[in-house]
Amino acid sequence: MGTQRIRYVALKGSMQYFEIIKCHGSGNDFILVDAIGDGVARGIDREAFARVACDRQSGIGGDGILFIDRDSEGRCVMDMLNPDGTHAEMCGNGIRCVARVAMQRGYVTGGVICSGGRVYAVERAAYLADGVEAYAVDIPLRLWSADFAFFGSDDKHVGKIIEELHPELQFTALSPGNPHVVAAVESIDMELLESLGERVKGIKSLFPNGVNISLYKRLSSDEIFVATYERGAGITLSCGTAMTSSATAAVLLGLVQEGTHLGVCNRGGKVFCTTRLVEGVPTTKLEGNATIVWRGRASFDGGKLCYDIEEHTNEDECWKNYVASLGN
Repeated sequence: MGTQRIRYVALKGSMQYFEIIKCHGSGNDFILVDAIGDGVARGIDREAFARVACDRQSGIGGDGILFIDRDSEGRCVMDMLNPDGTHAEMCGNGIRCVARVAMQRGYVTGGVICSGGRVYAVERAAYLADGVEAYAVDIPLRLWSADFAFFGSDDKHVGKIIEELHPELQFTALSPGNPHVVAAVESIDMELLESLGERVKGIKSLFPNGVNISLYKRLSSDEIFVATYERGAGITLSCGTAMTSSATAAVLLGLVQEGTHLGVCNRGGKVFCTTRLVEGVPTTKLEGNATIVWRGRASFDGGKLCYDIEEHTNEDECWKNYVASLGN
């Protein structure tokens, strides 16, 4: 059945609909679905919904889908899906949006949200600007994971070349929940980033589950700029776990001092990262906006999508004013 998009048309009759929220973290935009409080939402085909709803031409449009759910232990869980329908273990920008909605609805206990089998501490942060709500998440990073097949579990890959990917760039491999390789550069070359993102798809021997690739540039002692090719999505305005990984790599390489409240600029705006090392193992606090653009409702039967935007907020305008004030 072909995909249909219906906007600003009331969903009437016997159609079953569920709440949807359009939101973003640093320009990384998502469709959020509450599968805890909405029985209809619990029954939809998540993979199919992601492929249809994220399409910017025929669907709603977005960098991914965020489901708020519970696990077998009753803990609040984020289930994030990429536009191609694959599940992502973690999403730094997305979990801030999930934290906001889940905390407001009383779903979060003990100040933690689970994602990809890991537990992340979340909290409300100070407003970034007038009308720009912010949340923070503590992200422990591993220096090795099974997603990296090019070095062993008793080693680490910090500031080293990956010949099959690029003969000169020095990459750092980190897992904040999903796999990332990041490289410090003198200038951000988006064409190079695109080529790296495409090239890595053919290197399954090194990256059996794919990988997110970032280039980052040091702007000052307390600021960097990051651009990312996301696995399953391509180049996006920003990626929370990529910014976390880049900020962490900068500390591991001595480009930024540990404990610095580091401003991380991106094409979508700006977040802040603070990295602490305990016996050489990093944990980085990621702090940034969790902006709700609009609220609505949708009906989805596995192929046909209908949706109705019921309430626009002024939060995105406040966010845009904040970004404009940065002068990025």
